[in-house]
Amino acid sequence: MPRKARIDAPGALHHIIVRGIEKTAIFRDVVDRKDFLKRLGAILLDTETSCYAWVLMRNHVHLLIRTGLAPIATVMRRLLTGYAVSFNYRYRRHGHLFQNRYKSFLCEEQLYLKELVRYIHLNPLRAKVVKGLNELKRYAFCGHSVLMGKRKNDWQDCQYVLRLFGESVFTARRSYGGYVAKGVSQGRRLDLVGGGLVRSVGGWSTLKGLRGSGLRIKGDERILGSSDFVERVLKDANEQLEQRLQLDASGPGLDELIGKVAVTFDLSVDDLKTSSKHRRIVHARAVLCYLAVRKLRFSCADVARRLNISPNTVSMAVSRGQKIEGIKTIQKQLLGI
Repeated sequence: MPRKARIDAPGALHHIIVRGIEKTAIFRDVVDRKDFLKRLGAILLDTETSCYAWVLMRNHVHLLIRTGLAPIATVMRRLLTGYAVSFNYRYRRHGHLFQNRYKSFLCEEQLYLKELVRYIHLNPLRAKVVKGLNELKRYAFCGHSVLMGKRKNDWQDCQYVLRLFGESVFTARRSYGGYVAKGVSQGRRLDLVGGGLVRSVGGWSTLKGLRGSGLRIKGDERILGSSDFVERVLKDANEQLEQRLQLDASGPGLDELIGKVAVTFDLSVDDLKTSSKHRRIVHARAVLCYLAVRKLRFSCADVARRLNISPNTVSMAVSRGQKIEGIKTIQKQLLGI
């Protein structure tokens, strides 16, 4: 049976789990862990991907991240491929390092963000890597130490998480610390490490109580959330797939799109390929980059070569284009969807 496609969209919240092949170690020492974190941080900052929680264990990794400029698949491919090549070179080994595909669960933020931050950050304590909460507070390879202000990390979005616990940093950290402490007795939470029908309705006991009620309940192994959330996500994903298939079949090529954008904004193609900071040209270039990368799935590198700019400049333009008022109307006009 073919595996299901991953579900993703700008702003989507994902719980990522990466495991070593056959449960073997993917980190043998501190150098390995620092190498992984350096790569992770650079990629998250480059793609404006938010990270709310993370932990590096001996043979697996947990990440709680929000899709930014690049799809999660792109972020993870860059991270895992680069690290695996470095790891294999360092230890003179060959073959796969990671087990199959990494797991990715799209999560309902309102229900699960706080729970997942706590669950992920308690991993070292559950595995007895650290002896207690005081040691966890200072543990270098877990995002908990950063949230508690004991370590600094420029790619971890602490502000977003702490705002959920209090208005001032001091109050928020104290409240967050207490919340984490209350989770110690919960042990391993199977309801937080996947999606599916059981998790969507809140566990087996809830599911049994709903039997015979006549209610229609929706579940999907790729999604962690309520039944309504699952249905909404699947509906949106189906619409995105239909759009993608339509564009694959009849969408314009990159040069054709550049021409259409130039005509729409009363510019020449050469105008779009200059480094001009003129407001109308910057606006048009942002629309062009957003449609090319997000809707037509051209790479930032391909667009950069056509426009004589850097891939990083394209990424920033994609971000601007996404926020332009009326972008859906422009998309409809230029792409027909």
